[in-house]
Amino acid sequence: MGRSSQGYGGESLLFLTDEQLRQGIEAMFFAYRGFTADPDRILAQMSYGRAHHRAIHFINRAPGTTVNNMLSILGVTKQSLNRVLRTLISDGLVESRVGVTDKRERHLHLTEEGRQLEAKLSDAQRARMRAAYKDAGPEAVQGFKKVLEAMMDADMRRAYINLRETGS
Repeated sequence: MGRSSQGYGGESLLFLTDEQLRQGIEAMFFAYRGFTADPDRILAQMSYGRAHHRAIHFINRAPGTTVNNMLSILGVTKQSLNRVLRTLISDGLVESRVGVTDKRERHLHLTEEGRQLEAKLSDAQRARMRAAYKDAGPEAVQGFKKVLEAMMDADMRRAYINLRETGS
C-alpha cells in the first residue's frame, strides 16, 4: 500500500479532511491517556509524577547519561530536572556520580531499587503496546512508527534515532 493509497476512513492519505485530522488528534490524546494510566497509578502511590517516570526511563535507557544530556532529551529547565533528580536521589532510586574526565559533570545511574521501579513501569506499558501492536498487525505498526517519527521536530528525530541506535 503506497503513501497516497487507501488510508484513514478509506480516504486518500494526501487529502485528509479537518474532521479526520481532528479525530486523529483526539485518538492521540486518548491513546496517551491509556498509555500513561498504568504507570500513573504506580507513581501516584509514591507521590511521583510523569516527570519522574521520564527521568527514570531515560536514565535506564542510557546508564551514565549526564544531566546536560537529560536536559536535552527531556526539554525541561535545569530547575525542573534538578527538583525531580533530588527526589529520586534522596529516595534511593538514582545515583549521581562525578565525571571521571570532567569533574563538573554528573553521571546518572539507577540503583537496584530504581531498576525495579523502571521495570514495573515499563512492563505495564510494554504489555499495552504489545497487545495494540498484535491487534493492529505489522503493516499498521510500521505505519504508526513512520507517523510518529514524521511528527517529531528534526532535532528530536535525530536524538530519538541516536538513542535507538546507541542507547545513549
